[in-house]
Amino acid sequence: MTNAEANPELAAAVKDSKAPAISRAAAVLRLLGRSDSALGLNPIARELGLNPSTCLYVLRALVAEELVSFDPDTKRYALASGVLTLARGWLRKDEFAQLAQAPLDRLSREFGVTMLGVEIFGIDHLIAVAVSQAGGGFQIATQVGSRFPALISATGRCIAAFGGYGESQLKARFETLRWEDPPSFAEWMEQVGQTRAQGFGIDAGNYMAGVTVIAAPVWKAPGKPSHALVAIGLSAALQRAGLPDLQAALVEEARVLTRQMGGSG
Repeated sequence: MTNAEANPELAAAVKDSKAPAISRAAAVLRLLGRSDSALGLNPIARELGLNPSTCLYVLRALVAEELVSFDPDTKRYALASGVLTLARGWLRKDEFAQLAQAPLDRLSREFGVTMLGVEIFGIDHLIAVAVSQAGGGFQIATQVGSRFPALISATGRCIAAFGGYGESQLKARFETLRWEDPPSFAEWMEQVGQTRAQGFGIDAGNYMAGVTVIAAPVWKAPGKPSHALVAIGLSAALQRAGLPDLQAALVEEARVLTRQMGGSG
């Protein structure tokens, strides 16, 4: 096991890809991005289910493109600064990230919470594309580019409520999730129904003990939600700050963003 969390689905996607060279390169970049430290060839190959010689070919190509760095002393690989050029270009052009930053900052200051704007990739995963940290003592160590399972926490309840997925499909994904205080699937499905009725999802200590997470879906087009606004804070502090007010403000900001992007929930 490496410092990066094992991801059998990523390895399977690489194996089954119709464009294996691209899939392998993307998998290597994601693995290095999740890792707390540089990784050697064999751990990378083992994690992704690649032949070491194939993995070495991919790594050398990424080094040549300045997306990965190689330390000849330790024989280990890490992300290189070249990925920042790609990320900056994307952030400048992403409509949601630009529109969401101001309301995220405003809600973070007003309620003392960590705010995220996330992009939803179906039932697979979601990625934080905008972040605003509160100035208080409690902060969640989440950065732009952080990746999460799609159905986890409050955002997952929104995806399940508004994504049009079947119960069997949801259950298969639900069983792979890791919670600090996991709800049963029946309890979770009841909460999904509540999310559909009230227009936002809430996770009160399931994902992280003592932490409340609230999420409101955003649509870029008709159909499944494309993004979500997420508020994260200590449960006791949120009760003092006015949880109903935060919920209402979050839903309203999500509606405004949906209108701005031309979507409809």
